[in-house]
Amino acid sequence: MNPSAALASILGPRRTLSRLLHDSRTRIALVVLLIVALSAVFAPLLAPYDPTVQLDIVRLPSQPPSFAHPLGTDPYSRDVLSRLLYGGRISLAVGLGAVLLAMSFGIAIGAVAGFIGGAVDAVLMRFVDAALSIPRLLVLILVASLWGSLGLVPLTLLMAGTGWFAVSRLVRAETLALREREFIVAARALGASPMRILVRHVLPNVAAPALVAAALGIANVILLEAGLSYLGIGVRPPTASWGAIIQDGAERVSDLWWLTLFPGLAILVTVFACNALGDALRDAFDPRQLPRGNDPTFAAEA
Repeated sequence: MNPSAALASILGPRRTLSRLLHDSRTRIALVVLLIVALSAVFAPLLAPYDPTVQLDIVRLPSQPPSFAHPLGTDPYSRDVLSRLLYGGRISLAVGLGAVLLAMSFGIAIGAVAGFIGGAVDAVLMRFVDAALSIPRLLVLILVASLWGSLGLVPLTLLMAGTGWFAVSRLVRAETLALREREFIVAARALGASPMRILVRHVLPNVAAPALVAAALGIANVILLEAGLSYLGIGVRPPTASWGAIIQDGAERVSDLWWLTLFPGLAILVTVFACNALGDALRDAFDPRQLPRGNDPTFAAEA
């Protein structure tokens, strides 16, 4: 490797990290997501009550926020704060698990289709096109309705199984642009096997757009999970879920406003943070988004 190429390989990640750290959206989004994640992880320590226990079905159902119950209680006398904390576990677990599986499968399919091309590419992409023509929410509602209330693992697998199609198209497009680049041609000329080229040269270069898609995908999955739980076809009750909490007060929104407000804010803030992080990652990975003269890393190096 020549010195300029070596220098570029070292400075590239540094410049990307510098753009991220100097972007206020990144800092705010990371702080918000860290708070949400820590609240979910330490829910057993932070929650004042068991989220599934009916505390007093005679005296405590549908109580507004108070000192004893800061976010009120639901119609079954369960503490809303406790359910909100545990509901974050469901949302983050489904979001992270589904996106991780969908990204893994989508990247693999897209990279293989774009790198091999020909009949393999045509068959895989026609299948993806057919899958994308069907609204994802419709498929989720249909499968969940036929299955009944879903557990955490089936719900995660269902989200992942319907979420990899767009990623595969994105990775395929990036792979098609990469496979004729000079370093790929040079690797072929040096006798590198197709598998080595795919793993060592193609996949690292498609990681950036896939990472952006993953951040945005987590927000989408959180919204979908909340929507399914609100419709009563998400995780099995009495498991706590942000959508399930809203559903518990759906018929009396004006009276039980706290059952809509607090979980709704949790969904809004988490989704907003994921989208902001995705936008910041996109800008940081795309050098056209930031002029060289405004890049703090470039300025320091100059």
